[in-house]
Amino acid sequence: MSKKRVAYFYDEDVGNFHYGPNHPMKPHRLTLTHNLVFNYDLHKKMEVYKPYRATYHDMCRFHSSDYIQFLRRVTPQNTGGQNKVVNNFNVGEDCPVFAGLFDFCSIYTGASLEGAVRLNQGVCDIAVNWAGGLHHAKKCEASGFCYVNDIVVAILELLK
Repeated sequence: MSKKRVAYFYDEDVGNFHYGPNHPMKPHRLTLTHNLVFNYDLHKKMEVYKPYRATYHDMCRFHSSDYIQFLRRVTPQNTGGQNKVVNNFNVGEDCPVFAGLFDFCSIYTGASLEGAVRLNQGVCDIAVNWAGGLHHAKKCEASGFCYVNDIVVAILELLK
């Protein structure tokens, strides 16, 4: 049996996002996981990549353009007075607006998308994106701590 080629995607910025002090989702854990990968020399068994950052258009492969446009422009400072819009997109307690929300989505979605591209190209046999797998997001709204469904975006790429 031949040795599997593993592509590992990590962006050092991914652990810098914060859902809020009482929220169970902690992106900092991704940094801790990455540190374990390097401290146990697992990176020597893989190709390590800083991932592509998904664009508005990449995210619109699955999500509605008005929803992604909302994610692109919403900030903690501008959510006041937008209760109807915020509620329409199911943003609130489970899926809070936090600083850098769109950038966070861009990082984890881009890594999943790049993994799918590399799998399709035959560059790797396995693609690892610890930041990804945020599969609860729906076409037009956030759900279950997830804003962009990177799994669906990656599957659409794999189906090409």
